[in-house]
Amino acid sequence: QVQLQESGGGSVQSGGSLKLSCAASGYTYSRYCMGWFRQAPGKEREGVAVIYSGVNTAWYGGSVKGRFTISQDNAKNTLYLQMNSLKPEDTAMHYCAADFRDSCSLGLYEYNYWGQGTQVTVSS
Repeated sequence: QVQLQESGGGSVQSGGSLKLSCAASGYTYSRYCMGWFRQAPGKEREGVAVIYSGVNTAWYGGSVKGRFTISQDNAKNTLYLQMNSLKPEDTAMHYCAADFRDSCSLGLYEYNYWGQGTQVTVSS
């Protein structure tokens, strides 16, 4: 059974940085998509960044491009999201998600496995 556990959320001031981690377990597939999604109160869940295991290619949502970096450590089965230059509008519950496929996108309905989420709060 695939399990995803996020950590690293917290409260920071505008302009600050946080690094989220997602520890993955319960799978043996070598080709997969993993990513970060977020949901602010009263808003729909949106894609932040995803990465494809095969060639380490990443996709980013427009609002975070240039500020966030997604990466993975295959030896540790861990996904990361380095978030810099944080803004109050980045405040949201951030979720790790995964699916086993050969192509990736920011479409959240393509992901069947989800973590419980970690809260990121950015104050002005």
